[in-house]
Amino acid sequence: MAVKLRLVRMGKPKQPTYRVVAADSRSPRNGRFIEILGTYEPRAEPSVVKIDNEKAKAWLAKGAQPTETVAKLLRISGAVESA
Repeated sequence: MAVKLRLVRMGKPKQPTYRVVAADSRSPRNGRFIEILGTYEPRAEPSVVKIDNEKAKAWLAKGAQPTETVAKLLRISGAVESA
């Protein structure tokens, strides 16, 4: 099973908030996921990123691949060092 760290859209229409989750790469965007790692609120000023760095590091160690956006959020939260 290929695991990806990706965003799941939440919130009302035109007012998105996102969950950062570990999910099977074959499941749909807002479908089944394995674990919630944190949240991202882009509409707040400044935007709010809350990620459990320990869980994120554990999933990365197991071989989970983050999407581009989640990789940026992990760098912001400090779970991954900038390369």
